Amino acid sequence: MNSLDQQVLSQLLTWLNAGRRAWLCTIVETFGSSPRPVGSLLACCEDGRYAGSLSGGCVEDTLREALFSGELASSKPALMRYGVTVEDVLKLGLPCGGSLEVLIEPLTPEHAPLYAELAAKVARRELICRRVDTQSGACTLLPATHHAPLRYAEGVLLHTYGPAFQLLLIGAVQVAWYLAEMAQALDFHVEICDPRQELVAQAPLKHLAVVAAMPDDWLRGKQLDQHTAVIALCHDPRIDDMALLEALPSQAFYVGAMGSSRTSAKRRERLLALDLSAEQLARLHAPVGLELGSKTPPEIAIAILAELIQLRAPLRSGAA
Repeated sequence: MNSLDQQVLSQLLTWLNAGRRAWLCTIVETFGSSPRPVGSLLACCEDGRYAGSLSGGCVEDTLREALFSGELASSKPALMRYGVTVEDVLKLGLPCGGSLEVLIEPLTPEHAPLYAELAAKVARRELICRRVDTQSGACTLLPATHHAPLRYAEGVLLHTYGPAFQLLLIGAVQVAWYLAEMAQALDFHVEICDPRQELVAQAPLKHLAVVAAMPDDWLRGKQLDQHTAVIALCHDPRIDDMALLEALPSQAFYVGAMGSSRTSAKRRERLLALDLSAEQLARLHAPVGLELGSKTPPEIAIAILAELIQLRAPLRSGAA
């Protein structure tokens, strides 16, 4: 689940707790080109405020007009398709040949406990499935053992919510700053750890969580699940190796370390001598990132992110 959708659910819960009526809108199917993928969320409050996006603005305006006028989903869920006709395409600005199907659910303050539970589980990095009966409007939360693509069939919506992808960086170094800025724009939650107090104190990104701590202790306090990437950037085996010993046996979908091929070979020799198994060591991406001929810190950051995007895609789609 990306951070934008988490913000939508958080804002929705705030409105419900304040005694407001609201609507939760979910893209359940797309046809042809679509600005936003299946599962994207939009929440609308009765006072006119909204959070999230279905199309970048065109569909939202038409949808909100219908909601606030009482024409749509006033008491039970409604299913709407946008962009089917040529007139819709011209009016809504959807890509040529594109359309999307949206489920709109009316919600009242009585729904707040369910969405509080949903938000709490996502915050704890748990997988959870929301089941909606579109005939009755009944909504329940079901446990989920793995991420599954959204499914809408025979009047029932099954939508799995999961934790945001997190990127945990070891080393308050120049590459980390470029990598952190770009990764946040790509919907990663980013944190940085470095035991060197003087480097942490000089961190240029004040909005970012940068912690002065030993990396192995820090990582033990994190949930290194299949939505986590850990990358060691220090070039100092006394720091990097400690982090890798903690990360490689975990469920993290990506564990990487910066360095040349020669440096990486020596690192593997050290880690094998420190009781890591060959299977665990095989998970290490070192040299880190795709081979793009990167030399400068921003180029290295791009190479790393390219590989992260490539490996994250099947996890997002449920294909992994």
